[in-house]
Amino acid sequence: MTEMTVSVERVEQIINLFGSFDENVKLIEKEYGVRVTNRDADLKISGEDPEKVMQARSAVNALLSLASRGEQISSQNVNYVMSLVRDGQQGEIEKMGKGVICVTVRGKQIKAKTLGQQKYVDAINGNIVTLGVGPAGTGKTYLAVACAVAAFREKTVNKIILTRPAVEAGEKLGFLPGDLQNKVDPYLRPLYDALFDMFGPEAYHRYLEKGNIEVAPLAYMRGRTLDDAFIILDEAQNTTPEQMKMFLTRIGFGSKAVITGDITQIDLPTGKTSGLKEAMNVLKGLEDVEICMLDHRDVVRHELVARIIKAYEKHDRDKQARLERKRNFRVKSKD
Repeated sequence: MTEMTVSVERVEQIINLFGSFDENVKLIEKEYGVRVTNRDADLKISGEDPEKVMQARSAVNALLSLASRGEQISSQNVNYVMSLVRDGQQGEIEKMGKGVICVTVRGKQIKAKTLGQQKYVDAINGNIVTLGVGPAGTGKTYLAVACAVAAFREKTVNKIILTRPAVEAGEKLGFLPGDLQNKVDPYLRPLYDALFDMFGPEAYHRYLEKGNIEVAPLAYMRGRTLDDAFIILDEAQNTTPEQMKMFLTRIGFGSKAVITGDITQIDLPTGKTSGLKEAMNVLKGLEDVEICMLDHRDVVRHELVARIIKAYEKHDRDKQARLERKRNFRVKSKD
């Protein structure tokens, strides 16, 4: 039997670590086959496998580090930290959630919750153009809006412009009821929701009337030069190469652009090239441009979402491998 001790500064951190009905600690015990007990101001981790006990200690130390910074430990935090331990990245936890990006109207602090998200936020702050590419639930849009609101409050930009292409799974605007604004509103709803969180409805509508906030379809960007603005292009996987080029050439002096999208959810007609996929190749290596790739580990929605994304990624890899085997078989047959 191997036993290791972890000293804890405050009892509140132990309560936070254990979670409701000890659910967090139970996840650690199940993952590593150990027993975690609380003795006074220490945590005792015991188990048969010394390596597993050491890994459990690394996970506990990383979670206590998060707790010491005021983070509420959840099962999602625990699973994420354990994935870092598996990859030998537990030491990177200090880079996560380095600072508050923005505070919502209700006082909630918006922080990066994963290493991928932290890298994404750092890229936005350090570049003129940032591409955030990854699956649903990784916080691409929400964090970009938080950065935009922070820049607006700090007066480094005068305007926030949120836009996205009006393309969704084969639906056409003409079939939707109402005038043009009513038709495009459903496509822009995620952007409205994020702004409402940050500003609150009253401030949002006030800034909208003053022209400090603009939420519009991508087509409205044509022919304009956007100076002193924080511009977010959402759902960019549904742009054409021509639309993407048009958008990128709108950026003016004192502006910053964030382009978000998921290249596994392209709703363009069959045979149409995604402007986001093309831009990832064209812009690679350019100064003041950074491409951030997020994955299932950066998902901050329900844990099931991460597992679903992971399952689809495996399905796509297996499908690609089958196609490759078929191609190789045909080549050998011809020979």
